[in-house]
Amino acid sequence: MPDYRFQSITTSGEARAGLLKGRDRADIVQQLSSRGETATEVQQVKAGTKATKTTGPKKRRLSKLEMSAMIRELATAQEAGLPLMHALTTIRRQAAPASGEILDHFIQCVESGDPLYKAAAEWGAPFDDLIIGMLRASDASGKMSTILHQLADLLDRSIELKRELLGAIMYPAIVAVLIGVSGIVLVTVLVPRLIEPLAGQMTLPWPTVVVMGFASFILNWWIWIIASIVILVIAWKSWVSVPENRFKFDRAKLHTPLLGKLLRDVAVARFTRTLGTLTTAGLPILDGLKITRDTLGNAALAAAVDSVQDQVSSGKPLADPLEESGLFPPLLVQVVNLGERSGKLEEMLIHSATAFDRQVNASLNIFTKALPPILLIVMASLACFVLAAILLPLLELQSLIR
Repeated sequence: MPDYRFQSITTSGEARAGLLKGRDRADIVQQLSSRGETATEVQQVKAGTKATKTTGPKKRRLSKLEMSAMIRELATAQEAGLPLMHALTTIRRQAAPASGEILDHFIQCVESGDPLYKAAAEWGAPFDDLIIGMLRASDASGKMSTILHQLADLLDRSIELKRELLGAIMYPAIVAVLIGVSGIVLVTVLVPRLIEPLAGQMTLPWPTVVVMGFASFILNWWIWIIASIVILVIAWKSWVSVPENRFKFDRAKLHTPLLGKLLRDVAVARFTRTLGTLTTAGLPILDGLKITRDTLGNAALAAAVDSVQDQVSSGKPLADPLEESGLFPPLLVQVVNLGERSGKLEEMLIHSATAFDRQVNASLNIFTKALPPILLIVMASLACFVLAAILLPLLELQSLIR
């Protein structure tokens, strides 16, 4: 069937454009009408003209939460027995503007005979390798509804984990900011007003000299301090952008007390659940490892997965290179080893992902309970030092008066 370019208006008054296949112009008008759109222009694409799929002049951003909801709706429609094309048009009627544009693109591609994963790859962000790989597996396995539900669960867990991490660091971050602001105000405003009148009458104790010197430095050089901070941030980002430096930094983070264990547990939980979901969906283990490495968020762990992938491709079992890397916990190695021997690797990974999620929650609790007291100790130490800088000269002046 020939291709037709169309322009249409939805029931909400939104203009749309794209490409459809049909027998004639009337068929295109009927297809648009079934989607709740009124055709304003339909033109056949001439032979030899390159047809380009488009969804309009601008792509709207789609959050992970919206992506998960859209995928779950599609999975539910497929589970109800609707064909893919019918399922897409059904959820399109109730879709939000951002997901509606993506669904229009999907509808055009599916009508043109393209599979769903190819349509997602053509659209680009926010469809990453993980989502495209799962869509490809759902198309190849014939279990689209099941795999789409698994993908939605995976995205939901990723969102939940991100929220847990933000909640864990929010309170310590607020405390740290308050410590910094109160310390600067105390040193630069309060201390100089109390101590400067005494500077010409006596020899100041060394804590007072240190605090006064720090206050004078900030007041006289604050512009250069801000400029230096900006330069350091830019230099740091430039340094970290180098792959070798990023590897060193990420590896050092894994060995940091408290934070290192939390980052490792989060990465391992994500690795286990993602790899288990991908292999359950029917993707080969090598493809699953390739996709999973990009979801870890740590260059050192990603490099370890690359090494694991190379050794698995040469015929080694998965458990051995995981253990040799030294970056994955023994429990994960034992689970993988047992899963490979029993032939139930996918099931073992999925079941163990729940255990690693509990480990993440435990690490988060330890992190959130240990960090605030550490910050309070730092704050108390700074406050005691500043208090000593204020009281020592006053006590010495009192002894001179007597």
